[in-house]
Amino acid sequence: MAEENKKPETEKKAEKLEEKLVDTKDAKQGEKSVEAEIKEDLKNKPKPEEKPKEERQEKEFTIPLRKKFTKTARYKKTPKAIRAIKEFLVRHMKMYERDLKKVKIDKYLNEFIWTRGIRNPPSKVKIKAIIDGDVIRAELAELTEKLKFKKERLERREKKAVPVPKKETEKPAAAPERTEEEKAEEKEKKAAVVEAGQKMEKAAAKQAKHQAKVSKQPKHQKRVALKK
Repeated sequence: MAEENKKPETEKKAEKLEEKLVDTKDAKQGEKSVEAEIKEDLKNKPKPEEKPKEERQEKEFTIPLRKKFTKTARYKKTPKAIRAIKEFLVRHMKMYERDLKKVKIDKYLNEFIWTRGIRNPPSKVKIKAIIDGDVIRAELAELTEKLKFKKERLERREKKAVPVPKKETEKPAAAPERTEEEKAEEKEKKAAVVEAGQKMEKAAAKQAKHQAKVSKQPKHQKRVALKK
């Protein structure tokens, strides 16, 4: 009886295992079919148009400067303001290296900050920042009338300045070679000129000796007592 009871139990276990295997196979097949459908859908979907990467980006900022240079010495306020502009741009333009040497300030922006001297820089400035590769270029967003006039004048000068073609310089013709006789004559002439000069100097010295006679009288007359 015990053996008869054991047989159906083992059969039941075998049936359960078979059912589990069938279920797992069905589940795997279902997962594979779902994955295949997803891949087909992705292939059939139209690809989004890739936007061209803008190497040159422009942004405008109004940078407050008063808080940065209030606690500095008077003779360091304007340099501190320029450093504050560079630090602001490095932080807000997401330059992770934080290298201030890669921030280039335009000459008109620099002139605007230095207009009132080293002790009194402007409290705020509106700038236009341009990313050019690894470098950030800072320009003044709105030029003042004085700076506009200066910029126009420089542009006019550049237009007027026409490059002049360089003339080919003619090399001087090589002098003909002199003979030994000519060289000897030149040496003799030079020696004669030197001798004549020495004679003239001696004659002038003799004349100066004869002309310059020192008077033996004293410069100041001695005081003499009056006769009674």
